[in-house]
Amino acid sequence: MGSFRLITIFLSFFTILVHGASRLSQPLARSGEAVCFPNDAWPTGPGSTLIPQAPSAELREILNQVDPKRVEAIITKLVSLGTRHTLSNQTDPKRGIGAARDWIASQMRSFAAAAPKGTNVTVTVPSYIQPVANRIPFPVNISNVILTIQGTEKSNRVYIITGHYDSRVTDIMNFTDDAPGADDDGSGVAVAMELARIMSTRAPPKATIMLGAVAGEEQGLFGANFFAQTMFEAGADVQGMFTNDIVGSSKADDGFVDANSIRLFAQGIPSTENATQIAARTSIGGENDSPARQLARFTHEVASNSVTDMKVRVVYRLDRFLRGGDHEPFLDRGYAAARFTEPNEDFAHQHQDVRVDSTGKQFGDLIEFCDFNFITRVAKVNGAAIWSLAQAPGTPKNVTIDTSQLSNDSQFFWDLDTTGEVAGYEVLWRETDQPFWSNVIPVGLVNTATVNLSKDNAVFGIRAVGKNGYRSPATFPFPK
Repeated sequence: MGSFRLITIFLSFFTILVHGASRLSQPLARSGEAVCFPNDAWPTGPGSTLIPQAPSAELREILNQVDPKRVEAIITKLVSLGTRHTLSNQTDPKRGIGAARDWIASQMRSFAAAAPKGTNVTVTVPSYIQPVANRIPFPVNISNVILTIQGTEKSNRVYIITGHYDSRVTDIMNFTDDAPGADDDGSGVAVAMELARIMSTRAPPKATIMLGAVAGEEQGLFGANFFAQTMFEAGADVQGMFTNDIVGSSKADDGFVDANSIRLFAQGIPSTENATQIAARTSIGGENDSPARQLARFTHEVASNSVTDMKVRVVYRLDRFLRGGDHEPFLDRGYAAARFTEPNEDFAHQHQDVRVDSTGKQFGDLIEFCDFNFITRVAKVNGAAIWSLAQAPGTPKNVTIDTSQLSNDSQFFWDLDTTGEVAGYEVLWRETDQPFWSNVIPVGLVNTATVNLSKDNAVFGIRAVGKNGYRSPATFPFPK
């Protein structure tokens, strides 16, 4: 009897297992009559899964040259100058913003001098006198230091990386006390200078690269505004700009460390769009597909990998709360721009007088709080982004989608690239609630394509593929 009961219990348990397994293999009921499988994706469509662009051998070689000792040496020198406040001394060779400007320029010129014969690498120190304004109590010289690597293609396409070399303490108008500015923003200047050193030695890329240290950020983005306006007046096609501001440490004020992440802040609706343009964008769900966010998606794709040893954490907003940065003047002129900032900030080491409080806590933006290996990885992220951009074709222009009639297909149009460097184009798409492109459809060297996927159900973009294999950022299509 005992054996019979055990057999009966076993058979009952086995029946439950089989019945449960068969139920798991069936669709799960939704509300109403609809059913779906647990792992189904919607919408389904043509093409294949997008595989991130891997660094080329050339790019790997560039990134592997970024040297944490040189990063440390740059920041050490900048900190040694006492203060780099925008209103500080312009002529003292050992202290003040003038000493910083002159030292950065001398270093940049030495990088340009080491460039291979036949390449065009130049250094300029564009300046102007800023009249009295908010946070500017007397006229002051604002100077940027820019190293330019002229591209090989016949275009005015440009990509830019900057850090700001001015510094501050608690009182924004205090230009006499020491303001070390190690993290804010010696770290960003070190990124730009180290990439300038390395990239100047290479055969130039297809598009022009500009690597610079700008002034006047703390007083009101004056140097970046001057830079952006200069590019705008010159008719430059600035297709990507990055500011590196506070990229020196991954340690938060509570001690938490995230050593392999870097935030990239990317604006949504462009600041240059008027009410009519904004209404058109929002009516088709394009709020998350501005040029700045396409630049951020591209950077996430090409710079989150084992070579950089970093993950680009894209943040879909202009900047942190109560803060601003040097990408804003470029955005205000219609350029795609974004801001790199460390993942966790310790505000005791930003915009603070150097002091120790009654509890023994050290305040001030001191070099001892910088992580040079972290800054090295940030430089690699920047290097991966700007070199991939400059070697790829330009971002497709005049991209439109046909909305003239109801259709379950999607038809796109765009201008063909005229440089002769494009091998073809690809249609990218993703689900409307997803942050990054997930699918790719090669369509060849054409200026129109029709995709068997409803424009109502997915977000689309068009990107160019170079003959060298590099791919451009995508362009979001507006109604034709």
